[in-house]
Amino acid sequence: MIRHARGEKGFALVLTLVITALMVAVTSDLVYQAYVDISLSRGFRDGQQASLLAESGVIGGTKLLQLALSNQEYSSLSDAWAAPQKMDDETGTIEVSISDESGKINLNGLISPNGEFEPFTLSALKRLGARLEIPDEAWSALADWLDSNDQTRSGGAETPYYAALKIPYKARNGALVSVAELTLIKGFTPALVAKLRPFVTTHAGQPNAPFSQVNINTAPKEVIAALDERIDDRLAERIMEERRLNPFKNTGELSRVPGFDTIATGLSGRINVKGNLFRIVSLARVKESGRKVDVVVRQSGTTQDVLSWQEY
Repeated sequence: MIRHARGEKGFALVLTLVITALMVAVTSDLVYQAYVDISLSRGFRDGQQASLLAESGVIGGTKLLQLALSNQEYSSLSDAWAAPQKMDDETGTIEVSISDESGKINLNGLISPNGEFEPFTLSALKRLGARLEIPDEAWSALADWLDSNDQTRSGGAETPYYAALKIPYKARNGALVSVAELTLIKGFTPALVAKLRPFVTTHAGQPNAPFSQVNINTAPKEVIAALDERIDDRLAERIMEERRLNPFKNTGELSRVPGFDTIATGLSGRINVKGNLFRIVSLARVKESGRKVDVVVRQSGTTQDVLSWQEY
């Protein structure tokens, strides 16, 4: 009997220890789950606040553009909108940057309404491509992606090519929605698209316009040099230095740059001195959460049209 009693006491002790261990484990799990829930709740709240802050940054950017350009016949990198803005308050931080999409080459302008190459844009892209080591066949592939027919150009690709890929899809046969879409097109690797991105856009300055004009006051050197075969790096740099000292108020003032006067005349209708396409990037941070809103707007006087809106 004594042994039996001792055995029962030993079993009870072991059982007690097991139950205690289980209770500790369950309690720890509950505490951890509560911590996770609270953290997720706080993270969600902070993310929502960051999203609202990022959107407010975009609104502030559009107002800045309206104020800066409403009574000005030109736009340049010396304007107030071109300087990055950073704001801090008790909620978080916002960083807003604005760039002029009008200083880039419009990829969707490669094809004329009749489905043929648009000569000026094709020449400009070829010159830009030569600098960036992009083969000419890539522009044929882009043209096939843009046009509405299924006839393959030399070096290009239509739906049969894409349908035979491991993950098949169709050619868009329409305008590009974003520069990132280039990675779907034959010959455009992610690395190549990354090189090309700073110099091209998929938006037109005017809706349904046959081609887009390039703002010579904001265009990068690579884009300026792509406008005409007679523009080398030295001439492009002289243009940039002249506009830095004194932005061009009209295209007639381009004659201030030695060697560019006759070239500028030939570019009539293809260049201007005021852009109306702007990309606003607003980055907001609230504690450990961050949100970025990337927006392209077309400005006409005091009105603005949102052409694209992306949030990350």
